[in-house]
Amino acid sequence: MLSVLAPDIKHEFGWNNQKFALLIISFRVAYAIGQSISGRFLDTVGLRKGLSLAVGFYSLSSMLTPLASGLRSFCFFRFLLGAGESANWPGATKAVAEWFPRRESGWAVALFDSGSSIGGAIAPFLAYALYQTFGGWRPAFLVSGGTWLFMDPTLSRGLSKTGGASAIARIGKTSSFPRPCRRIGWTE
Repeated sequence: MLSVLAPDIKHEFGWNNQKFALLIISFRVAYAIGQSISGRFLDTVGLRKGLSLAVGFYSLSSMLTPLASGLRSFCFFRFLLGAGESANWPGATKAVAEWFPRRESGWAVALFDSGSSIGGAIAPFLAYALYQTFGGWRPAFLVSGGTWLFMDPTLSRGLSKTGGASAIARIGKTSSFPRPCRRIGWTE
């Protein structure tokens, strides 16, 4: 999404490619650091609640991005977005480990991985359509963040124990697959 909106953002703020690259770097640094932290976070608070909190956090981060008034604030919002999104891969992997039998784990990983790729392929077209419809880059961030808040039923109902955090969580929740009897730690 950011790459499609880059020309307008760079023009508005008077940035060159080097300054714009700092937005990308801010996201990537937070994402890299966040993955190791979010894995432990999901283990501590639980998968459904943890992913719901992460989706809420990065959705709000996206929705706050239009408030950016310069390079520092834009980098700050991109950093927050990267930190929030970093829970997606550890969460999806944990969901596969907990909710799918070993013989179907490849299929489950392919599901969330291809979903991510399809979303990445569609997002630029949606961002461009929002840009054309509303005449600027800000609404694209508002709509994309708001969409995820709306799509997560747990966030819309409050963090209930029966709600699902994502499509993969709902698949696992309604699945009749047997659950593991005993968890095996890294040291065993």
